[in-house]
Amino acid sequence: MTGTLDASDTTPVVDRETLLVELVDEQGRAQGSLSVAAAHTAPGQLHRAFSVLLFDAAGRVLLQQRAGVKTRFPLLWTNTCCGHPEPGQAVVEAAAKRLHEELGITAEVSEAGTFTYQATDPKTGRVEFEYDHVLIGRLEDSAPHPNPDEVADIAWIRPDTLAENVAAEPSRYTPWLSGVLRIIAAQV
Repeated sequence: MTGTLDASDTTPVVDRETLLVELVDEQGRAQGSLSVAAAHTAPGQLHRAFSVLLFDAAGRVLLQQRAGVKTRFPLLWTNTCCGHPEPGQAVVEAAAKRLHEELGITAEVSEAGTFTYQATDPKTGRVEFEYDHVLIGRLEDSAPHPNPDEVADIAWIRPDTLAENVAAEPSRYTPWLSGVLRIIAAQV
């Protein structure tokens, strides 16, 4: 790991499984809310999510390895940051909050596209069924400081190398990362 949040941080610990997610239909229209835990219980409920991918000045992307305590896909490598906006919360606002919580950074992000995916974690039995907003941005002058409760490790990698790695060893990566990379590839 390249660093952790300052131990003097007094941010209260929140049980993320009790927070609400926004249920959506196939077009991404709000349809109510449900707790994170309930939305991710088989067979899963379609809900709004976001995946952030940050680039550096050299064009590399920042990846994170999810912490081992995650209830879905622990210790797998994935995009820079991901999460769920609260019902009615702007996706960009939610992403900014999670970037700070997970990596101790701020970055301007913009939406690059959306996709829907469904995947079951074979280790935990939890289900991801998400209408995922892909957000991209640049990390300019700040260094990530991963929160060990959220992130096991980080790495910078070229997007083409990442795509090759995901295709060659998909079991090392979260199931949504390939969809994120497809959205990014369409932007280039």
